[in-house]
Amino acid sequence: MPGEFWLNDEQWDRLRPLLPNKPRGVPRVDDRRVISGIVHVLQAGCRWKDASSSYGPYKTLYNRHKRWSEKGVWQAVFEALAAAGGPPAEVLIDSTHVKAHRSAAGGKGGRTQAIGISRGGRNTKIHAIADAQGKPLAFLLTPGQAADCRAAEALLDALPARCIVHADRAYDTNRIRDLIERQGAVPNIPPKANRRWKSCFNRSLYKGRNAIERMFCRLKDCRRLATRYDRTAAIFLGSIHLAATVMWFL
Repeated sequence: MPGEFWLNDEQWDRLRPLLPNKPRGVPRVDDRRVISGIVHVLQAGCRWKDASSSYGPYKTLYNRHKRWSEKGVWQAVFEALAAAGGPPAEVLIDSTHVKAHRSAAGGKGGRTQAIGISRGGRNTKIHAIADAQGKPLAFLLTPGQAADCRAAEALLDALPARCIVHADRAYDTNRIRDLIERQGAVPNIPPKANRRWKSCFNRSLYKGRNAIERMFCRLKDCRRLATRYDRTAAIFLGSIHLAATVMWFL
């Protein structure tokens, strides 16, 4: 199991202003200690009850992570830091499969928890967009059998104008191309072999698309993201947003 994780002073100074402010009532348990414990569990892939006692009671770690995931706190923190660099000139889009452990089954809502059955068994698909350096900008969860082009419509709904969108052949549909162009962006997608009309495609610019694949590989260094143990999609998505925040923006 990896060693303990602790937010350093620089990381904490960037994160603290973005956390919920609770001026009234009982003060929260030390945020820095609790968040460090949550990140440690995500990285190590251990059960919550196996977290080091130096982070405090494991139920505090789990309850805080569950509550803030469901309220969208981790997503709001991630989006605030991801947007700080301004709109990107190039956008990459792709997806990756994550095997769902048997402990992830049984969540209320069934398939609404973004777990489906595909050729690889029970799994979840993580869809993401990133900038040209491989820094993630947005995430979306679907069941493992969902088509990439359908999820892309939600992710690409707020593209910055005049950017170039790189995607593989799975996204080569008229609907995706029209969506990108309506927002003032330019699609750079290799055409499928069965297309009668083949659009312009810049192979040289497309070489940088593997940055998003490297982003997924780095994200899966967190063992609780490489395998899904969470029953609800909200908690698993919260884990992704928190891990991405620490990896790329802190």
